[in-house]
Order: sequence, then C-alpha cells, then structure tokens
Amino acid sequence: MPVRHRLEIPLLALAVTVTAVAYLTSVALLLTGRLDYWVVLLLLAPVVVFVARGQMYAAQRVNGVKMTPTQFPDGHRMLVEAAARFGMREVPDGYVVLGNGRINAFASGHGFRRYVVVYSDLFEIGGHARNPDALAFIIGHEVGHIAAGHTSYWRQLGMFASNYVPVIGSSLSRAQEYTADNHGLCNRPDGAVGAIGVLGAGKYLMNLVGFHEMADRAVTERGFFPWLVNLLAGHPVLTWRAHALRDRSRHGRLFFRP
Repeated sequence: MPVRHRLEIPLLALAVTVTAVAYLTSVALLLTGRLDYWVVLLLLAPVVVFVARGQMYAAQRVNGVKMTPTQFPDGHRMLVEAAARFGMREVPDGYVVLGNGRINAFASGHGFRRYVVVYSDLFEIGGHARNPDALAFIIGHEVGHIAAGHTSYWRQLGMFASNYVPVIGSSLSRAQEYTADNHGLCNRPDGAVGAIGVLGAGKYLMNLVGFHEMADRAVTERGFFPWLVNLLAGHPVLTWRAHALRDRSRHGRLFFRP
C-alpha cells in the first residue's frame, strides 16, 4: 500500500490546533462584542465549508461529463482499478470538465460521496497517441487523496484557519501531495515520467521532457527564492516532486532541497 508522508499527520495536528485556537479566540471576541469579518468567518466555518463542498459537487453533477462504462470508459476503468488497488469500498464518481487549455485535476467530496474531476485537456493524454499511463498515474493520485482522507469534511474544517496562515497550510498541502503521488505511483508506476512531463510542458510536448534531468535539477537549483517558492506553494515544486518519485528511499522534501 502507498506510504503516507511522514510529516503529514504532525502538520495536520498543527493545522487543527491553529484552527481550534482561532475558533476559540473568535468566540471570546464575540463575547466581548467584536463582530469583525474574520470573527464571523471563523464562527461560520462549519457552514461555509459544508456549503462550498455541496456547491462544488453540484457543479460537477450538472455540468461535468460523468465517466461511465460507456462514456469515457478508459477513465472510468482507471477509477475502478485505483479504488480496488487502494482497498476502497466504493468507487468515487468521475467527471470530465472543459479545460480550455488548462492542465488540472482534483478530488473532493460532499456528504458520503467522493469524486474526481479531470479537465478535458488533461484527459487527452490518455489517447493512444500520447500516454495513457500518465493519465492512470494522475487519476491514481486523485483517488489517493480520497483514500488518504484528504477530502474529508472534518479534515478540511480542521484545516480551515491554517489555510490563512503562511507556511503551515501550504506545508500540509505539500505533504498531502507527496502522499497522493505515492498512491499514483502505486497505481501506475510507469506513469510517473509522463505525469511530470505533462505538468512541466503540457500535453503536446510532454514526451520531450527528460524526467531524470528534471529530477537532477532538484539538487542544482539553489538559492533563497527557489526555496521560498516551494515553501509558499501548495504543491511541491516540480523538480523536487520528480526527485521524490525517482528516489524511493526517503520521503519527499518539504522544506529543504534534496
């Protein structure tokens, strides 16, 4: 089974602590008569998260093209295979949405349902002329977010305040991305190279990207600003991500270059 990043749970505990302290502080401020924007937002966080998740899920249900055995059957098969590999009792819903040139995919949920959304431009890499293994890796990555509990309402509520605190929210997000990458690698090991290629150069030029050259640059690209870009990012920078996929002897780096 895929390995969870070693710092994910400690960072999650820190994020939940930050949210709990912020929530209690908001209650205390409310009792003193303060009704600032941030006080109200934190107090309404359970409702805000619930409504946002419900609205996002509804948008996919009414606008997305649902993957089924007869509609985007390859994508549906990859969803089923990934869910089975990770021991999930239910297969997440899968939707294809118009990408308009953007390369993206994400996983989320509402209530008891979990789902994966793949932008159409990214789904095109599943064509036989390109790299279906890369698509299987990416779908495995997104299903991995679900399998690892990243799409839980309670987790997202617990992370609510930390998302507004520099470094803490982004660091937890990077740890979760490494965990999801481990799921993608478990689901389709041969797809890691293509996934880095499409994220780096897009669907048309992905096969021109040298995976090992990208991973090697994780060591050579030094300096304060490359470090800062990674520190503030919700995803590990691509060079570090490639290095972590190649070197399975250690967990992906969150704060300092390999």
